[in-house]
Amino acid sequence: MSEDLALARSGDSAAFSRLVAPLRPELHAYCYRVLGSSHDADDALQDGLLRAWRGIARFEGRSSLRAWLYTVVTRTCLDTVRGRRVLPMDLDDDAEVAWLGPYPTSPSDSYEQRESVELAFVAALQHLPPNQRAALVLFEVLGFSAAEIASVMDTSTTSVNSAIARARKVIAAKVPSVSQQQTLRKIDDARLREVVSGYASALERGDASALMALLASDVTWSMPPLPEWYSGLDAAMDFAVRVPLTSCGAWRHRFVSANGQPAVAAYLRRDGAEEYLAWSINVLTLRDDRICEITSFIGEEHFTLLGLPGAL
Repeated sequence: MSEDLALARSGDSAAFSRLVAPLRPELHAYCYRVLGSSHDADDALQDGLLRAWRGIARFEGRSSLRAWLYTVVTRTCLDTVRGRRVLPMDLDDDAEVAWLGPYPTSPSDSYEQRESVELAFVAALQHLPPNQRAALVLFEVLGFSAAEIASVMDTSTTSVNSAIARARKVIAAKVPSVSQQQTLRKIDDARLREVVSGYASALERGDASALMALLASDVTWSMPPLPEWYSGLDAAMDFAVRVPLTSCGAWRHRFVSANGQPAVAAYLRRDGAEEYLAWSINVLTLRDDRICEITSFIGEEHFTLLGLPGAL
């Protein structure tokens, strides 16, 4: 038993903080995958670690501390989750809508870290019942065995294997066979910069032709929390010409990373205003070297999440 673990079990909160600090990032990302919201992940992780702190004296070391913390946090997430979070194209007849949110990432994150929070994967997870989401992520992303997951979720190995098999079928039907990380690796760095900066500069200049040249023929554009979304080049460009390119005001952009994908933070200055105010985080999904999906997460809270200022 480590010295910090012994101290934590005796009531030393600083020792407990030192123990969990290395695991916080992966626990937070896990909560995001299950809950679909970074803000919900904040709350679930805080609550889960509080539960762990209150129960650390009862941790007997029969599993690793990491496995035990995942047990506590998983049960917290499953107690917390209410329904699923969606993107506009996944809307159904639910009376209350909770929107999927972006997740901050860095190019310095590992390939696996970035791939496992890509928008397509997290959105697909939201189509699963919560216990299947948790089981699949624990198995496929985090490397837990079915027996370990059964212990985490207080169920049988047979039940876990069944849940994983059902979840895999849903994910396979909804997630592209080629991940964004695989796609981005095939694109020359100079071309990638050209596409991302070209998207931003086309909006700033109001240049419809330049924007259209960057988009795939089957591009989709969604703007949660607005329910409307546009599918196909004609529909997307009609929207672009009517709204962001001509009638919103002036744009300024910053380049960021979200969900392991290139993203552009858009700031809008209305006519007569002095400042450019935080408007949307635009996560770009690419196929080959064209943008095939734009997900514009509207709201200043997303800028706070990514450590960006609220105004320029």
